[in-house]
Amino acid sequence: MQATAERANSGFRHTVRVRGHLITVDETLEAGGTDTGPDPQELLAASLASCTAITLEMYAARKGWGVGHVEVDVQYTPAERGTPTRFDLVLRLPAELSDEQAERLCVIAAKCPVHRALDGEVMFRERVERVQLTA
Repeated sequence: MQATAERANSGFRHTVRVRGHLITVDETLEAGGTDTGPDPQELLAASLASCTAITLEMYAARKGWGVGHVEVDVQYTPAERGTPTRFDLVLRLPAELSDEQAERLCVIAAKCPVHRALDGEVMFRERVERVQLTA
């Protein structure tokens, strides 16, 4: 999987390319951006929320459970001195699911790929490539 961010012409706005998709990412007005898109940390919360919802729906479909509308709300609090990064998830599931189904879906939520990546060991390898920029 690959994503490429390229700076737009103003402020901190970037266009991120993922496969054939373009996503505008920016900073808030308060942070000096133009607020033309979510900021990178909001995208992190959105990635976890959407991956969790999709994982729940895929699992329920395999089990033949008609879950219909699933909603996942993620509140993200970045790490600060002495406190870890925190993700608070609220899974909104249909009331007609049994307690056992709801409990199983709660367990499955923690198995989504983004959740596992955030929960696991992470490694970074950076390198610099110097290129001639054209106008």
